[in-house]
Amino acid sequence: MGGSVVHLTTGDSQLGRAEPVEDSARVISRMVDLVMIRTFEQAKLERFAAHSRVPVINGLTNEFHPCQILADLFTYIEHRGTQDGGAKAADCLRGMVVAWVGDGNNMAHTWLQAAEILGFTVHVSTPGGYEIDPVVAGISGTHCYKVFADPMDACRGAHLVTTDVWTSMGYEAENEARKQAFADWCVDREMMAAARPDALFMHCLPAHRGEEVEAEVIDGTQSVVWDEAENRMHVQKALMEYLLLGRIG
Repeated sequence: MGGSVVHLTTGDSQLGRAEPVEDSARVISRMVDLVMIRTFEQAKLERFAAHSRVPVINGLTNEFHPCQILADLFTYIEHRGTQDGGAKAADCLRGMVVAWVGDGNNMAHTWLQAAEILGFTVHVSTPGGYEIDPVVAGISGTHCYKVFADPMDACRGAHLVTTDVWTSMGYEAENEARKQAFADWCVDREMMAAARPDALFMHCLPAHRGEEVEAEVIDGTQSVVWDEAENRMHVQKALMEYLLLGRIG
């Protein structure tokens, strides 16, 4: 797109020397046109954005992963939408059922947000102790999601079945405990068979075959994970263009 990138880690900036996030935002935003932040705490990103002179993109936090969900929605439209583009392409999202199987993590919370905005339903199934938090997601009611104790029930009639790794970044110390807790939440052929015959499978990658998803599913005909991965690039190009120009195309 003709731009250039400045990549900063905590060690590369004054944040590593205890500079307040607000001060870093005031300085960095005077030198760039956009900021994308991947961090752990959503609150830090929001503090940065509140003091930035330029748009701030959430690249990932513990609570949310909006860029990934944008790519997932685009991938679904690409496979199940109409061919003439525009508003009609997104019509396929309204009324669809997304089955979320696994951890009630940042991906799950962002699926709930998308469902509330775009008019579809998320069937959520997580092990006990790893549930979604509607308060964190900022969901105003329960109309956009249903909770199922049995992941098979969550998949019944779904248009899309999706999952994520059992242990997200920052939770590595819980890995063994999570493997035991999530043993029954591996998306397998039986779960996909319970979904609609034309259901798609998605995963934000990287995936652990044999843990959160069966190899036969991620490599199967219903899987669109490679299109999904490519679409991260296309959707984020569109997002940057929109934030810089106020339009796309």
